Order: sequence, then C-alpha cells, then structure tokens
Amino acid sequence: MKKILFVFVSIFLFLSCKEKVALAETATPEQKAEESVKAQNPEIEKFSRVLSSMTERCKAAIPNGNPEEFLADLHKVLDEEQKTHRSDDVDLLYLIDKKHNIGSDYEPKDLKPVKNNDLWNVSRNDLSLRPESYAALEELSRAALKDGIKLMVSSTYRSYKYQDGLFNRYVKQDGLALAERYSARPGTSQHQLGMAIDFGSITDDWGDTKMGKWVYNHGADYGWSLSFPQGYEDVTGYMWECWHFRYIGVEACRFQKKWFSDVQQFMLEFVDAWKKSE
Repeated sequence: MKKILFVFVSIFLFLSCKEKVALAETATPEQKAEESVKAQNPEIEKFSRVLSSMTERCKAAIPNGNPEEFLADLHKVLDEEQKTHRSDDVDLLYLIDKKHNIGSDYEPKDLKPVKNNDLWNVSRNDLSLRPESYAALEELSRAALKDGIKLMVSSTYRSYKYQDGLFNRYVKQDGLALAERYSARPGTSQHQLGMAIDFGSITDDWGDTKMGKWVYNHGADYGWSLSFPQGYEDVTGYMWECWHFRYIGVEACRFQKKWFSDVQQFMLEFVDAWKKSE
C-alpha cells in the first residue's frame, strides 16, 4: 500500500461533516487515499486523536509511514502485554513518570528475590523483580553468558518508602533542583513497578564497558529498553542513565525503535493515551 503521511491522517480530525463533503469534491489523490484507508479501518480516527494529543517533539520523532502498518504493530504490542496481564497488578506498560505516579501502598505481586547465581551477580542481597521481569532477566543473562559476559544487577524493585528515603538523602546532598534531575520522587519511580534494573557500576562509564555495550546491543531482543537516553532530559525528566533499563517486552521494544525513534517515553505516552482514548 502506498505510504501515507501522518499529517494527512490528522487533517480530518478537525473537519466538520460539511467540510468533509466539500473536501471530497476537491480532494487531492493523497487525501482521497487517506479517506479510503480511514473507511477501511475505523481505528484511523482514534489514531488521529491520540497522535494529535502527543507533544510536538514526540510527533516529530515519528517517521512518515502507513497508519495501518503502525496500528498493526501497536496491536502486536498490546497483544503481548495482554498475555502477561494479571488482574491483580498493573499493566506491563504502565506509565509512571514525573506526571504519572502510583500509590504509596503499591507493591508488585509475587516479587521474586534476585540473588547471586550462575546467571548473574548482584551488588546486594535485598533485590527483587516482578515475575515477568525476572524471567526476562534470566533470558537476557543466558544470552550474555553465551558471549562470555556475566551481568551485574545493582538495583531492582524499590518500595515507596525506600524511594522516599533515597530521594530525601539526595536532596540533602545536592539540593532539590539537582536531585530531581537524577532521582525520582516517591511514587514516580519505575523501580517501584518491579520492572526496572540498574546494571553494573551505575556510573556514566558503564555504557563503555563490555557488559554495557552488550546490553545496549542485545537488551531489546529480550524486551529490555533504555529508559533515560542521552539528549532527552526534557522528555523523560531525568539525566542520561546508561545503566537503567525497563522490561517492556520484545514487541514494545521493536515498536519504539521503529516508530518512536527508539525513545521509550514517547512510546509509553502514546500507548497510555491510546488506552484512555474512547
């Protein structure tokens, strides 16, 4: 099917019925093609609404392409998430950031302890992950071992209370303005979801190590996504963290790379808006 620019998808969102009739009489071939696609797929209208609600930087990150191809990929993501969904816990792609929080009483269900073993090393003995993330860590670690690399897991699930103490300590150490650039307020940390890992030394040079380079190159193959990339502090709210990865699933990793310039925040915001759109 001929490629259709996203900009044409949004044209019809703002047109009245009368205007649409008028447009149909003088429409360009591209606009007629767009209208034909929308007639075949009613989700095009929803796509237009959700896309229009995204930030300008997010929209600029999305390449020109076929909306139906985009929607097909989106449904692969949602289907994968549904397979892991449990009614007593939050979704795999739950949006949590400086504007979207979670309650102080939230704790992931069935947390699994992350201890030293043949697959990975740990920096301390009080680590744990959600079952889905734990299974994905096992797959990631087995693959790394085949390439001669044993991963170091340094931080995983953090309770609201733990994050509160950590954030306040950083505020006392560096002041509020700086602390908020690298530490999350309690209730806004991906770590509270039990689906995020800090690997290795938790320092900027970790990304240049053999371990860091391997995770960067292969993490997405096992559903692990870099949360805070370099150059996107205005988007994520946080400074670059080369060591912080969140488990979002293989399809979601493919989706964000193909359609969102490989920026997790853009993808999660779109999925969240999609779920909330009527």
